[in-house]
Amino acid sequence: MNAIHTHLTVSASEAARVTRGVTPEQLAAPSVCADWTVRELANHLVLYTAHGLEHRALRTQLPEATVQRDFTADGDWAERYEEQLGRALAAWERPGVWDGEIDLGFTAMPAPTVASLLVKELALHGWDVARSTGQEFSLPEETAAFVLGVVEEHAEVYRQYEGFAAPVPTAATEGAPALARALALSGRDPRG
Repeated sequence: MNAIHTHLTVSASEAARVTRGVTPEQLAAPSVCADWTVRELANHLVLYTAHGLEHRALRTQLPEATVQRDFTADGDWAERYEEQLGRALAAWERPGVWDGEIDLGFTAMPAPTVASLLVKELALHGWDVARSTGQEFSLPEETAAFVLGVVEEHAEVYRQYEGFAAPVPTAATEGAPALARALALSGRDPRG
């Protein structure tokens, strides 16, 4: 498998670990993402980093019923998320999946670029869930450096569409770990 698939697998494993640590009582609480509860954040994570990850590999659209679903309404939602991540990662192992472009609806991008953006989604929103529920989120430095590279490349586009807030300059010091710099550049304060 290629390096991007390795980063997907590592990030997915950490995101799954974090979701298993979310208690039912925390779902109604506010998250670190403005105007979202932990439930809304968790549903976003499940939808785009597990179901979306698989559908991108298969080159199919997410069904509307899946888009509208409250995954966290199921008591075993974290276990189901982990199972869906497994299916999604397997879809990215199919022959030819890394070739060509993937139609995103509004544009098409090379498959490796789409997969890279999904690594970023897993890392940043996994961190959001962790921070919102009093947990830690950690990645090996090699994967964190990859996430930082993706954020550096795409941050301004995300900001144009209000996907990222303004950078947090105080946390983006040269000596900070790669994940902290990626978080800061995406508008998240890694210090809390």
